[in-house]
Amino acid sequence: MITYLASVHQIDLHKNGGATVVAASGELDAFVADDLADAFVRASQDTRVIVDLEAVSFMDSTALGILVRAVRDVDVRNGEIRVVLPTGTARRIFEITTLDRVLPVSESVGQALAELAPEAA
Repeated sequence: MITYLASVHQIDLHKNGGATVVAASGELDAFVADDLADAFVRASQDTRVIVDLEAVSFMDSTALGILVRAVRDVDVRNGEIRVVLPTGTARRIFEITTLDRVLPVSESVGQALAELAPEAA
């Protein structure tokens, strides 16, 4: 497991059910961009990726751009990716930008693993 830790955010990289999980928490903004981009580069070694944003309280356009690029990169490699969106106020940015309609969204890590099955299960 790799962990990027700062006072207002944390990004963990770990394996779960055959998928690489990028689990973020706290505030994801321009100050986090390098850590977030690095986590996605490391996750790109796998063809099955879950981005767990359930514990994210805020995302700015920089973090959203990095996320969209990561989704596109996995898709270009014919991989599979799921984004677990937060249910609280942080989800609003996805609704405003309509990214919740175009990203491969799951409601939980468990659901994402099931959607990546059978290979990832």
